[in-house]
Amino acid sequence: MPIASRLPFRAVSLLLALASGAASADEASVRREVEKYINAPAVESVSRLPHGGLYEVVLNSGELIYTDDAVSFIIDGRIIDTKTRRDITRARLEKLATIDFKALPLEQAVKLTNGNGKRVVVTFEDPNCGYCKVLGRELQKVKDITIYTFLYPILSEDSAAKSRDIWCAKDKAAAWLDWIVRDKTPKAAECDIAAIERNMLLGRKLRVTGTPTLFFADGSRVGGYRDAAGIEETLAAIAGAADKATADKPAADKPAADKPAADAPAVAADTDKPVNK
Repeated sequence: MPIASRLPFRAVSLLLALASGAASADEASVRREVEKYINAPAVESVSRLPHGGLYEVVLNSGELIYTDDAVSFIIDGRIIDTKTRRDITRARLEKLATIDFKALPLEQAVKLTNGNGKRVVVTFEDPNCGYCKVLGRELQKVKDITIYTFLYPILSEDSAAKSRDIWCAKDKAAAWLDWIVRDKTPKAAECDIAAIERNMLLGRKLRVTGTPTLFFADGSRVGGYRDAAGIEETLAAIAGAADKATADKPAADKPAADKPAADAPAVAADTDKPVNK
């Protein structure tokens, strides 16, 4: 008979609580020792891995390191599962980089629409970023897309000035395109730039450390430049995954389609045309 089955219920509960407490204590001590080594409160989270007794330590910068319960060493590298050949570190970093796309304050962004605009991408860009200019030209080649660009002036004071002039322009979208695609300097303008200031806070919260940075509707990110073909590939993959999820959804969970009455008059569909801000 298993030992646990011979113990009173309260004793079993106590043992489980002690085990859980020990794990928490280990994670707390790992956090404490890592921050002592770094000499800063730089740890976001600590969790034990099912690989070699290692602990995963996520730093506030979004970086991953590994250590043991005594923090007797630190591994700054990748863990590969030899059975599955899966890059454990890469998969974890991708998950950490994912955001809640629906929570983005899109009203703080410059909006551009190509075609019907049914696909969406968000970018964080500095007006003086060279690769942002290349990206801007590539995005013009992508059909049926809405682009929300968060002005993110991190390179220089001139970047902040150009961001202000673009944001304060009568037609933000035209001013951004004129500069980023056509090299036409925006006219000096003044207005409330609190949105840009909030963009800076948002970027730091999302760990946007360079421009351009792209976010897609599934929450995934791409740090750096991506050409039109690469953007199309990502958008197609996201659409395919969404279609598969819908197809795999149990029939009971799918909303029933409304059927018009047999004698109901036909009503023309009302379509919203995307409008650039």
